Amino acid sequence: MDTRIQDINNVISNAISVMEDSKVQIFEICESARKELQALEQELNAVLREAAEVIEKVDQLEQKYRLARIRLTEVSRDFVTFNEQDIKSAYEKATQIQVDKLMYSEKEQYLKARRDDLQKRVKNVDLSIERAQTIHSQINVVLEYLSGDLNQVTRILESAKNRQLIGLKIILAQEEERKRIAREIHDGPAQGLANLVLRMEIAERMIVKQEFEMVQHELIDLKAQVRTGLEEIRKIIFNLRPMALDDLGLVPTLRKYVQDFEEKSRIRTTFETIGREVRLPSAMEAGIYRLVQEAFTNVMKHANATFVSLEMTYQAQLVKFCVVDNGIGFQAEPSETKTEHPGSHFGLIGMKERVELLEGRMEIESAKDQGTKITIHIPVNAKERKE
Repeated sequence: MDTRIQDINNVISNAISVMEDSKVQIFEICESARKELQALEQELNAVLREAAEVIEKVDQLEQKYRLARIRLTEVSRDFVTFNEQDIKSAYEKATQIQVDKLMYSEKEQYLKARRDDLQKRVKNVDLSIERAQTIHSQINVVLEYLSGDLNQVTRILESAKNRQLIGLKIILAQEEERKRIAREIHDGPAQGLANLVLRMEIAERMIVKQEFEMVQHELIDLKAQVRTGLEEIRKIIFNLRPMALDDLGLVPTLRKYVQDFEEKSRIRTTFETIGREVRLPSAMEAGIYRLVQEAFTNVMKHANATFVSLEMTYQAQLVKFCVVDNGIGFQAEPSETKTEHPGSHFGLIGMKERVELLEGRMEIESAKDQGTKITIHIPVNAKERKE
């Protein structure tokens, strides 16, 4: 084990050395880019000033050229007042102004193209500097992790592995939940609606035959079937998001859930509350409900229990709830999330992650053949919580 740690230390040391060199090189590249950016900005400012002057000069020459054309027209028409020399002078002046205008117009086009090119280069260099700074920051973060204690790095890697396993488990759970909902809709409401369509067609034929008494009996059966389908749909909706949670609150919803759990699992259950119930933020109530749901599901699937109890305690600063069963139990590990057998205890890992999102803590007491007790503390004294 010590040899493996030493090897890991060597690998990390080499990685730190390479990253330190890369960090220096990125800094040099960044400084070079900053100097280039400064030079480009100075050149761009000079081009902008010169372009403004040239544009102003072109406008002036345009005005002078119009006046010169008007003058040339006047002297060309009035042969009495103006002689040939006046005409020649007006023509030469107009021609010279036109040449100057063309020259400055070409210079204006060149400066505009140069301006656009410089602006594009400034933008690209600025973007390169931003990327270099981002990479530099990322390397600093990595170096902080790698420069820390090796045990801390190991814990980080272990936590990342657990989170990855949790993520995979969540994806699988989502897919299973989608399959379950699709199966419930297919076997329940979908089949019922198909049967309704068929029986309505039969009723329609009876109306054509004027067998109204039979139509009346058929409508009574259809009404009962619609009520049954509506009840099934309500059950599906309740499993997705209990509407009573928003309307009645956490305690009535949990009380209904515990009763349904006892009927479904044939496991005797009790539910007690201590203290005065208060309404919590919607997200917090939903989180606590899912935690209780997960704990009871674990009992039903894994504990082989005949009894499970839920006790909720409302205090000024927190909500505490305990789930206790008399099942087979297990050997609780200190980390609460570690397991020697991949694939087990994922329910507890998911619960711990959910508790952390609620800024709470979870305690597990369990032993072989002595049942399990899960105690969860959720603080409620935060002034503002993000939903």
